[in-house]
Amino acid sequence: MDTSHNKVRVKVPASTANLGPGFDSLGMALDLYAWIEMSIAEETKVHLIGDQMDGIPTDKTNLIYGVAQMVFAKAGVEHPELEISMYSDIPLTRGLGSSASAIVGGLAAANALIGSPLTDDTLFQMATGLEHHPDNVGAALFGGLVAAFWDGDRAEYIRIEPDDRLEALVAIPHFQLSTEKARHVLPREQSLSNAVFNVGHSSVLVAAFCTGRLDMIARAMKDALHQPYRAALVPGLAKILAEATDHGALGVALSGAGPTMLALVDRDSSRKAELEQFLLGTLKEEQIEATLMWLKPDRGGVQLLTHFDENCTLFENIKGDVRV
Repeated sequence: MDTSHNKVRVKVPASTANLGPGFDSLGMALDLYAWIEMSIAEETKVHLIGDQMDGIPTDKTNLIYGVAQMVFAKAGVEHPELEISMYSDIPLTRGLGSSASAIVGGLAAANALIGSPLTDDTLFQMATGLEHHPDNVGAALFGGLVAAFWDGDRAEYIRIEPDDRLEALVAIPHFQLSTEKARHVLPREQSLSNAVFNVGHSSVLVAAFCTGRLDMIARAMKDALHQPYRAALVPGLAKILAEATDHGALGVALSGAGPTMLALVDRDSSRKAELEQFLLGTLKEEQIEATLMWLKPDRGGVQLLTHFDENCTLFENIKGDVRV
């Protein structure tokens, strides 16, 4: 039976990686989204909706087109011409998994377009191979919290259901920071004491998420492997890491490679306004403008969307769901 589609649309969440000590191994999906529409065409066209997409290729060098062709090659089919549309609320190069959302969304859309012959595990392996770490792509694909590793050959993961009490406040500075630059400042070798520090803290953090011990998050989110070295790239980060828990955060971390900073918060906290003022005030002292956004864990991961008006554009169909 042919289960392929003429046109598919997927919705894929943003993600935050590391969560402090879980370098390249912990990720959480967030309810900020990108939408991708894909169809087989006579001529390749890529439509990127929104100002933040400026500079992204709109030809066959586009990342989504490339990962779609990887899916087709893996499945043994050929569809060299595609029409692709994308709208994203996920800011680019800010540490919120924009590249992972494009990779996972492209893989999932292409797979659905040809009847979903590839398993979720196959898509996860392909996505990890492209990103070279499994945390963001695992969260974007499966939703929730993901603990994962990649040995250079195969990735493995365990999904953790987020505690209902968890919310996230992100401070998104108005400047970009490439992952390559953020990785370049990290030392190639680390001390045994730093490694032991992070193994212990990451282990306790996962245990806290699994058991609902929100009281342990502040201490468990501390890191020795990457945040101390990246602090110079994000003015104000050192103070925020040291003091955010004094202003109502359960825990705080640099989101991915930054520059976004993420504070985990109890949804019933009475100190949310205080935390907002602390984050904005600290960044203002450094002459940094930033946008604050309250987010919740996304639990579903990438989704294939079925209820669409075929007479409307992608943006017309999703405009009620996008963040303005």
